[in-house]
Formats: sequence, C-alpha cells, structure tokens
Amino acid sequence: MAIIEFSTAEKELLTHKLQDYFQQELSQPLEQFDAEFLLDFFSEQLGSYFYNKGLNDAQQVIDSNLDSLKDAIYAIEKPTEFIK
Repeated sequence: MAIIEFSTAEKELLTHKLQDYFQQELSQPLEQFDAEFLLDFFSEQLGSYFYNKGLNDAQQVIDSNLDSLKDAIYAIEKPTEFIK
C-alpha cells in the first residue's frame, strides 16, 4: 500500500480537528507541530487498518450489486432446450 498523504489544505483541516478534539474532550492544548506529528503517526501506524476496512466495505457493496445484476440477467434469460 502506498503511503497515505494529504494535501496541505487537508492536513491543515485534520490537524485543526485534532487540536479541537484535544481541547474539547481532554482540556489539553495541542500545538500545530504536535498535531501534525500525531496525524503522521495515525496515518503511518493506523491508516492501513482504516484503508483496508474501507476496501472491504466497498467489496461487499460490489458483491451485493453483482448478485442483483446476476439475478436481473437470469430473469430475462429465454428458455431453450440446452442444459446449463
């Protein structure tokens, strides 16, 4: 898997969210550098778990839709004397 990278704007938004969380939930200030460091840690160490979960969820949606598509194709199939 490739390294998870965020644009400058995305990274800024995410670090602000971390800073807000620390202030609101933990009553702890989190400086910009520390928030970026923490974001990098989460991305490197935990990002793969979230990425893989997203892929698994997407695969389940695809599988479900393929089953529906197979049913739709079967429903329009014309009867013949051939055996499948």
